[in-house]
Amino acid sequence: MTKTHKLKKSVSLALAFTMLLSLFCIMSKTNVGAVTDKVSMYSSDVTFVKYGMVTRNIYIKTTDNSDGSKIFKASITSFKDEYAIKYISDGNEYWDNNNGNNYHSEDIGSAPITVRRIYTSSTGLGSEYTVNVVLKNYSYEKDVKVRYTEDNWATQHDVAMHYVSTNDDGTEVWATTLNLSNTSGRIFEYCAYYYNKSNNQTYWANNFGQNYDSSYRIYQ
Repeated sequence: MTKTHKLKKSVSLALAFTMLLSLFCIMSKTNVGAVTDKVSMYSSDVTFVKYGMVTRNIYIKTTDNSDGSKIFKASITSFKDEYAIKYISDGNEYWDNNNGNNYHSEDIGSAPITVRRIYTSSTGLGSEYTVNVVLKNYSYEKDVKVRYTEDNWATQHDVAMHYVSTNDDGTEVWATTLNLSNTSGRIFEYCAYYYNKSNNQTYWANNFGQNYDSSYRIYQ
């Protein structure tokens, strides 16, 4: 997806941890609150893994009648993830605790499709980028593709992804490997999309309108 295909909803990334604490908090072992559409865990993103310690970005979607939809981000580091989300708006308190089960590392949230960080390797003639996505299985008939550019979107290419596996919660993992030249790393950008043939809907994962690049990889 090019820069012009950004999310149309109002999206705001709050990076300051103090600001995030005023809006929601990451809790453990909580079973409070009822189901609400005011706040939801949108997606999560592992950035670093070492000796069992995991650093994860958590993206939270909030919806307010007067302010539209927004996305906030928090980062947590732990050996074992378990968390819930609290959101305070206009003096009211809202929770998303995954229907009382809390969230764990394998939960992907409410996003229709989520891009996992890439794995890279050098082939001598170029570089291989392995792209994985996790998506909600809305229907059997679907097309899942990666769209990428090596020249700042002067040209673009769509590559089909293949089915890999089904998770315990019914979500699916799809993947593909992109073979790029050694010179394209600095200007390589990509996103992923999922076309649901049953309802003619297309869902994008484009890093909230910024796209992904070669730096979006897992660190170990």
